[in-house]
Amino acid sequence: MKIVILGANSYIARNMIQVLNETPDKYELFLYDREESHKDGYDNYKKLDILDKAAVEKVSFDCRILYLFVGRTGSVQGFEEYDNFIDVNERALLNVLNACRIQNSKARIIFPSTRLVYKGKPGKLKEDAEKEFKTVYAANKFSCEQYLKMYENVYGLSYRIFRICIPYGTMIPGAKSYGTAEFFLSKAEQGQDITLYGDGSQRRTLTYMGDLCHALIEGAESDSLENDVYNIGGEDYSLREMAKLIGEYYQVGVSYVEWPETALKIESGDTVFDSEKLDSKAGIAYPMKFEQWVLTSKNQ
Repeated sequence: MKIVILGANSYIARNMIQVLNETPDKYELFLYDREESHKDGYDNYKKLDILDKAAVEKVSFDCRILYLFVGRTGSVQGFEEYDNFIDVNERALLNVLNACRIQNSKARIIFPSTRLVYKGKPGKLKEDAEKEFKTVYAANKFSCEQYLKMYENVYGLSYRIFRICIPYGTMIPGAKSYGTAEFFLSKAEQGQDITLYGDGSQRRTLTYMGDLCHALIEGAESDSLENDVYNIGGEDYSLREMAKLIGEYYQVGVSYVEWPETALKIESGDTVFDSEKLDSKAGIAYPMKFEQWVLTSKNQ
């Protein structure tokens, strides 16, 4: 099965490649990113400026699956660097969609989206829950979701959108996220208290990176998920529960400070996913438990 991965040096992509290469006879990978070489030394890699429309059109999208892991993340940064966020998050995708249109590609385009498109509220969020965009990044992601739908409607391109809440962990040393769980763990490993804004009551869905990769692979291969949006599931934790669990294992405390004004204005509130639609259609499971990951990390 031929698979093209754009943004092959990103955090999720590096872990994805690791999982895909566990069955090397099944997949033929073609890797692209802006660096001169792949960070993990994989072959079949080419440097690509995804903002160069002509260069993107030269890439062959005659493949079964196309993963798009190119993008800028961030909250306040998007207000300051809006031009770069629009370019890397939106124009890059449009370059790829245009190239797929020209080539009449039949690839299944796999696009990772974010929890930040939702208006947070208590309870579990289904894919059609109310939307709200408090950052440029959130607006970028939702715009990209709409571009995919447009190109499917007008040109017949195939897509699957997977919304991700809070990924954690890694299967590759050095390919770590700078997200919530890793921030808490890093503080604890240094013997420092974990600091939370407010009371830390906001809730999230936590997904282990290995489980996330399998969900993205199985979701891409399933014939029942065509042209739709899916939440990727996991465990329901509050930030306070995450911090206290890590603090107990590492014998550090948890402290609380007032919200900075800007951070409070862009905070989403509870974003806990209902992933029943994906799990039932593609048989997705999430075997890793957050507590198990914390304990394993401490014992390494």
